[in-house]
Amino acid sequence: MTDEAASRVVLVTGASSGIGRATAHLLAARGDRLVLASRSAEALEQTRQECVSRGAHDVLVVPTDVGDAEAVDALVDAAVDHFTRLDAVVHAAAVLAYGRFQDVPPDVFDRIIVTNIIGTANVARSALGVFDNQQGGSLVIVGSLLGKIVTPYMSSYCTSKWAVHSLARTLQIEARRTPGVHVSLVSPGGVDTPVYDQAGSYTGHPAHPPPPVDPPEKVARAVVGSLDHPRREINVGLSNAVTVIGFRVLPGVFDLLVTPLMRFFGQGRESIEPHPGNVFEPVPAREAVHGRWPHIWG
Repeated sequence: MTDEAASRVVLVTGASSGIGRATAHLLAARGDRLVLASRSAEALEQTRQECVSRGAHDVLVVPTDVGDAEAVDALVDAAVDHFTRLDAVVHAAAVLAYGRFQDVPPDVFDRIIVTNIIGTANVARSALGVFDNQQGGSLVIVGSLLGKIVTPYMSSYCTSKWAVHSLARTLQIEARRTPGVHVSLVSPGGVDTPVYDQAGSYTGHPAHPPPPVDPPEKVARAVVGSLDHPRREINVGLSNAVTVIGFRVLPGVFDLLVTPLMRFFGQGRESIEPHPGNVFEPVPAREAVHGRWPHIWG
């Protein structure tokens, strides 16, 4: 798809790192026109240059905190003003912190809730308003396996992703009333992105992704596939289905095993001081597509 008149206009949040950045790269290679949003202007500019080099027709950069409703409205308005339409929105922005519920400072917990839940609602509200007026458009929300199960030391993130899953399902049902408007949910497991190094930590140890770890490009392909052929949900992760079954069917066994497994696989052995990571402010130096985690094929 190289003809500008035929290329889609796609807005990507969380575009400065990880899944969002990988998705922007894939869309750029298809010749789509892009609107890139995240809190980090510096990293967004790097992503813009990468997208142009991959074939994007036009790339608009709009630094945005998705937790700010007015900023999100301004982002969507800027996209429509620049391109005259908005065909799709990929919402990948999220933050997280590790620690026992009592050990995570209340302001850190609350900020994660604002970014992940309120941020998703802000993006969905603005995007669907445009789609309703156009009588068409696709919203793809990046959820998580942790929107279906829970683990210790991730109370704020699990809480937020369960809410995101619930919101996405509600929006899917409501969108049935508007022909041409689609809402999809992509739920990955562990992914090799910088999010774990960027995460806040109140466990005394750095965070690690749970195995098996997928490359962000695999999730990006699922996201773009949802734009091409809308589906209610796509799960990305070799062990996702088995993990969810264990959580639902054998809750006692799951509860017994999940804490030691989380300690062994979900964190490093070295000691670190408590810190909020990028919960309040972006860390541009750590923004990239990939993290430092070995991953399976994909």
